[in-house]
Order: sequence, then structure tokens, then C-alpha cells
Amino acid sequence: MDTVIQTAELHKHYGRVHALDGLDLEVARGEIHGFLGPNGAGKSTTLRVLLGLARATSGTARVFGKDPWSDAVELHRRVASIPGDVSIWPNLSGGEAIDLISRLRGGTADHAAYRARKKELCETFDFDPTKKGRAYSKGNRQKVALIAALATEAELYLLDEPTSGLDPLMEAVFTREVRALADRGATVLLSSHILSEVEQLADRVSIIRSGRIVDGGTLASLRHLTRTEISFSAGAPDTAGVPDMAALAARPEVHDLTVADGRVKFGADSDQVARILPLLGSMDVQGLLVSPPSLEELFLRHYGDTTGAAPAPQDEHDDGRSPRRHRAATRAGA
Repeated sequence: MDTVIQTAELHKHYGRVHALDGLDLEVARGEIHGFLGPNGAGKSTTLRVLLGLARATSGTARVFGKDPWSDAVELHRRVASIPGDVSIWPNLSGGEAIDLISRLRGGTADHAAYRARKKELCETFDFDPTKKGRAYSKGNRQKVALIAALATEAELYLLDEPTSGLDPLMEAVFTREVRALADRGATVLLSSHILSEVEQLADRVSIIRSGRIVDGGTLASLRHLTRTEISFSAGAPDTAGVPDMAALAARPEVHDLTVADGRVKFGADSDQVARILPLLGSMDVQGLLVSPPSLEELFLRHYGDTTGAAPAPQDEHDDGRSPRRHRAATRAGA
């Protein structure tokens, strides 16, 4: 396996806050690797270390076999990234911001191929590049970072919560674009706390909790972690539905069936949902909702109430940096 990213016993401390606590991560060339964890688990800190925006306290981190801190300039020519919290220059237009980010990566905004790709992406993401940064919504600021990352070809893409602020239509566009990156041989590290988003894309996943990897592998090998929540209206109190409820509760695919607040709720193994739906149809249920689990729900189920990293100091972000430094690094890493 040709390894693009490798960390070993990686630690990053901000005072008493241990943002990373012995992280071991490996990402192979050409794969889409899902990097999963609840908010505050250390995902963003990991990406900042890999981008050379933060220096590890101890341990090793290698990108293409090089140290991201000492070889940052060289690596940034091969890496594109999307930060988790996008800030853009208020007096630049979106198009100017995209061009500037391209130049910061060592690219050029003058090549015809770049201009054509930028125009194509603006149309694909339904983005107006002529407006000033101050006029953009959160979703449009996210599109600036997306287009800037995708407009110039890179060997490695580090994506931190890339669909934050996007509507479902744009999320589908993003999914298609990431698949295209993998098809041409690029490597993608996709950080997210939304399991369903990663399930559509990732070849392998690593789950981080409190600054270290607690589980990982292919999605097929991690199916034991996924449980879909299903609910429907319980109907009137005098509805004669007890036999059906009993039959449903007796199914081996059904877990933790409860009736509360006028709804029947239960969990079902995600790969067994298709077996449950015919029974629900025969019961003529109303108001059916089928919801894939969020990663927070999975962690609460499998790891108890110890989920997430230690609380950050007051007035600082989850990785311990002040808001001013966070905004500066976000702009540099966009």
C-alpha cells in the first residue's frame, strides 16, 4: 500500500487541553478516507497539523513522506484543503478570493485551464463570483472554499466538514465532484461528524474520539456501528395495535422499541432495514420517518457519555486557539 498520510503517536497540547492524544492514522494513495468523530474530538486539529498550520507537541506526522511543519511550502503545492469554518476577505469578490487562494497554493490564475475549470465549478455550484465577500451567506462562503480547492488539481485533498452550510442539492454536487477526484487518482481525507455523508463516499474510515483513533476499517467491517432510527405515529390511545407492536418488538432486527410522545421509535440494524419495511407496510403505519444515525448518537450508544475531547478553555475554539489566530489560519488554509 502506497501511504500518503501517516501519523504515529501524534500529540498536540494547548496548555492543559490534549487536542490529540496519541493519534495513529494512515491514508493510502487514491482512496477516499472518512475521518469521523463528534465535534471537539480532534479532527480539525489533525488537519491543521497535516497542513503545517499547527506544530505537533510530540509524535510524527508525514504527508508524502515529508514533515508538514518543515516542508509546508513544498507540500502546499501538492495539497488542497477546505477548512471547517470559512472566513473570506470582505472587500474581495468571490472570484478574486478564489484566485488569491490559488496563488497562495503556488498556482496561477492566468492559465486557460484554471479559468475554464473555475467557470465550470461556479456554474455547477450555482455561485456568483462577482459579489463581495461581505455579501455572502455561510453556504456561499463554503462554496468559495470548495471552488478554490477543486479549481486547481492537487494530489491530496484535506476536507474539514466540507458540506457545512450547503443545501441538499449542493451536497449532491459535492459528492459527485469528490468521486471525480478519486476517479482521476487523487487522495481525499474527508473529515465529518455525519456518518451518512461519509457512507456515500469513503473506501475506509477512521473514527476519532478524544484525540485518538478508536476504530477503523472498511465501511463493510464497521456495519456493527450503524443503526438506523425508525419512528411512526402511535395512533389513538384506543387503537388495537398491541399485537402488531408485539410482533414488531419480537423481530431480531428491532432494538430498543419505545412508545413516547405519540410516536413509536426503535433502532434497526442499517443493513436489515429492508426486512422491516414490509412489516411496517402491513401495519399501515402513518408518519413514517427513517433516519440514519449521526455519529454523536453512535458514540453515545457505543462509548457512553465520555464522548469528545476535554472542554476547551473559555473563549477559545475546540483546538485551543484564540479566535484571531483561528481566523488567520482559516484564511491561509482555505
